[in-house]
Amino acid sequence: MLHYDYGVFLLLISAAFHISAAVTDGLLPNGDFEKGPKPTELNGTEIIGKFALPQWEISGFVEYIEYGHKQGDMLLVVPEGTYAVRLGNEASIKQRLNIARGKHYAISFNAVRTCAQAEKLNVSVSPEWSIIPMQTIYGSNGWDSYAWGFQAKRTEVDLVIHNPGVDDDPACGPLIDSVAIETLNPPHLTKYNMMKNGDFEEGPYLFANASWGMLIPPIIKDDHSPLPAWMVESLKAVKFIDSKHFSVPKGKRAVELVAGRESALAQIARTIPGKTYSLTFYVGDAADGCIGSMMVEVYAGQRMVDVPYESNGTGGFKKAVLQFVATGNRTRVVFLSSYYHMKFDGSLCGPVVDDVLLLSVRNPGRKVL
Repeated sequence: MLHYDYGVFLLLISAAFHISAAVTDGLLPNGDFEKGPKPTELNGTEIIGKFALPQWEISGFVEYIEYGHKQGDMLLVVPEGTYAVRLGNEASIKQRLNIARGKHYAISFNAVRTCAQAEKLNVSVSPEWSIIPMQTIYGSNGWDSYAWGFQAKRTEVDLVIHNPGVDDDPACGPLIDSVAIETLNPPHLTKYNMMKNGDFEEGPYLFANASWGMLIPPIIKDDHSPLPAWMVESLKAVKFIDSKHFSVPKGKRAVELVAGRESALAQIARTIPGKTYSLTFYVGDAADGCIGSMMVEVYAGQRMVDVPYESNGTGGFKKAVLQFVATGNRTRVVFLSSYYHMKFDGSLCGPVVDDVLLLSVRNPGRKVL
């Protein structure tokens, strides 16, 4: 009869598998990759071993990149801290998460494009996934922060960030840093506002030192938005910003329209055909050096309004209104910037939208304007 040492058995089990603990809002365990492989688990920058990166499971050619590392004449950028990982051809990183079934979540992360212009990432929590394009670099730092939303179908799930690209150089691929999670509370309609999350206070995790904002990429294919109740239509992203690093008209958070007419922020509101409604909102600038004559186009039902705003790049805002008669029981409300804008450092920018309020003109107890 064979006899097993129970302590040795547990040690073997824990060595073979990553035991997942319930995650809390903020950085995932070793989400900043500051805990790295042992020296014996590195071949230059390449990580050797499926579980060599603490808290993560890797697949394919994954590199452990230190701040200041050069590839030829190119200096690889590490967004925060000292270390990041780079995903080569068809490579991925995976972490098992214990979360609440049925809850909504947003994943935030920093990503750097390195070799190829057409780099992209496949972010998934089974059965949901989305391809996030990285052709456009919005900031001047060399990296951008992205958010992706999902609803948990199980209590234990695998978050996978995968590089689906195949480059001639297998070492090419995007750099990933600072992976975080945020529990989202889906907003509900109230008697004071027919728009959900009209103040944009509910949204993805924002990194404490991130003065560049968080991109909400196009989510036409996503089932669940990281910016609850809102959709980003068309080809480019919008930027989620906070009052700690930007000028925000009201509250702590707002949206900056950074991609001109190529991205539209939209929400579908429930309306009554033939009834008159008033849509009020704020337009301003983020105090991020975005200077020039701005124009926000707003559509609701069969009506639209152009809202001009002259920006000095130092902050400020104004209130605007669009009145319309509903033609159906659902009305699409859309915001977009008429023009592209660019700061002196070459980064994209644009007008800020905040505090979107929709009410029936005859709604008692609340004066619209």
